[in-house]
Amino acid sequence: MIYFDVTKAGGAGHRSGLMRVSTRLAEELGGAAQAVRWPTWDRREVRPDDWFFTAELFSEEERPGFAALVENPPCRLAAVFHDAIPLKHPHLTWPQSVARHPGYLKLLARFDRVWAVSEASRDELVGFWRWQGLDRVPPVEVLALGADFTGRPRVTNRGLSGVGRPNLLCVGILEPRKNQAFLLDVCEDLWAEGRTFELHLVGRVNPHFGQPLAARIRALARTYPYLHYHEAVSDAAMAGLYATAWASVVPTRAEGCGLPLLESLWMGVPCICSDLPVLRENTAGGGCLPVALNDRAKWKEALLRVLGGDDLRPILTAQAAARALPTWAGAAATVRGALQG
Repeated sequence: MIYFDVTKAGGAGHRSGLMRVSTRLAEELGGAAQAVRWPTWDRREVRPDDWFFTAELFSEEERPGFAALVENPPCRLAAVFHDAIPLKHPHLTWPQSVARHPGYLKLLARFDRVWAVSEASRDELVGFWRWQGLDRVPPVEVLALGADFTGRPRVTNRGLSGVGRPNLLCVGILEPRKNQAFLLDVCEDLWAEGRTFELHLVGRVNPHFGQPLAARIRALARTYPYLHYHEAVSDAAMAGLYATAWASVVPTRAEGCGLPLLESLWMGVPCICSDLPVLRENTAGGGCLPVALNDRAKWKEALLRVLGGDDLRPILTAQAAARALPTWAGAAATVRGALQG
């Protein structure tokens, strides 16, 4: 039996990347896994050869008694590891996440197997354990996360004419790490130069960091009506935004995997993104235009090219439709095969 941890995902009201991983894996695992929550998980019938599997973040402070379970588990333990961003970029991360992460990474070392969401995140985790001098650590493999966020068929016949005014779509929580402030700088330059295009920002506001950015968006929208902010949208509404987008933009400063890039490609929409090593793992297949992080001139040039300056957008769109993309069914099959094999 696979006991699947939904302690946070079961009651989450937002669609963060972490929640996406938990909910889509649970959906695709289906009857192969039984949902459990801490601390109400009834472990009386758990057998030593069963598995407890989690894609969530955890700590002893958030889950009293959980460390004791990890040290003396009733069954085997498996987990999905997302990233070490709270340790690498503490100035961009919620303080509670920064405080939790070292203990979380040490608890992960007591698991029987771990999947990282990218090669880059795998290297971060293994490097942390090596730095800590831990003598017992589990094997860490890479789990390719799914691009099919809606569960709908992939878009492979997208038209090139666009619908209405050219528009861009940026998906992600409003916070410094996602770097929407830089994107606004670039777009404001282009709007001031007379360029006409829409920018749609989608994502909840980070309660610790995001309010100044939300205020700037409101102020800027009064000057430039081409700017639109959507705090919370359903998956169906998100699919509608992708249907009219000429390209997605991911100016992020740090990622564990970069699900918005994959999801954009699934919807047949090319992606302009920061040229980060972790994103290069998914840009090499085509449909993407990596741009140097925070290089304002190069980002302006990239946006202009995709918005109609040359023939780049048709090329990227064709690449997005033709390339191979991972699915959540595939990710669940990897997990199921490893834990039930």
